[in-house]
Amino acid sequence: MADHKLPPARDSLTAQGLAGSPDMSDKVAPTRKLRRTKAEQRAESQEQILDAAEYLFSRHGLHGVTLKDVSERVGVHTSLLHYYYEDKKDLFEQVVRRRAPVTVGRRMEALEAYEKACGGKPSVEGALHAFLDTDLDTYITGGEGWRNAGALAAQMNNAPVWGAALMDELFDVVVLRLIGLLKKAMPDCPDEDIFWGYHFVTGAFTLTLARTGRIDKLSGGLCRSEDLEAAKARMATFMAGGFIAICDARAAERKAAAKPPPKRLKPPQKKK
Repeated sequence: MADHKLPPARDSLTAQGLAGSPDMSDKVAPTRKLRRTKAEQRAESQEQILDAAEYLFSRHGLHGVTLKDVSERVGVHTSLLHYYYEDKKDLFEQVVRRRAPVTVGRRMEALEAYEKACGGKPSVEGALHAFLDTDLDTYITGGEGWRNAGALAAQMNNAPVWGAALMDELFDVVVLRLIGLLKKAMPDCPDEDIFWGYHFVTGAFTLTLARTGRIDKLSGGLCRSEDLEAAKARMATFMAGGFIAICDARAAERKAAAKPPPKRLKPPQKKK
């Protein structure tokens, strides 16, 4: 977006009173410093808007939130949101794009480091630990903002209309990097089984990020959906077992199908 000057009445997050004071000319900082301050104020304003939108979208989805909802949560006039964003869809995309490069970048680095450490001979569980644990660490240590981002990703992963295109654009690169390692770890496993396995992994993973509280109720409080550390301790191992079981079962099916049928013995002929 071009660096246009904000209308003073609309930017409620900027400092007040500088323009209207008759004796302010002696106190105003040099122009260069004032520009930097305004840029910082704009950045802070946008961060507050994105944080509020992320919180609301993570709970209500794209269609359950209005720009007015966001402006009320921030405490600004809706016109300020229109100044920064074309419409609600633009705001939603900027919310998602803000954190996606971070989570993708961290997982790409972890997968590269793991492949190097294992000498190009990955295991299923090792690859999944690099992929899943790295991302869970981000949500565990990143504070409430990152946890809201995880819940939003969970909604997008289950929304074929308003979430799918962004998921494809932003996250396919790291998913396919994981798939490549899984293929190396299971060279005899058909590609279709590896993709189905990932399908089950991402479903369980994003349900965990959604933190719905359902496991709390089912377990009578024994497990908590907020306990991402507990999920991290179990998830990769559990998922690896599923991958291996699927591929072993399919291999047994192929072997049985390829085995020639037993020869039928001819009944003994009666003597005449």
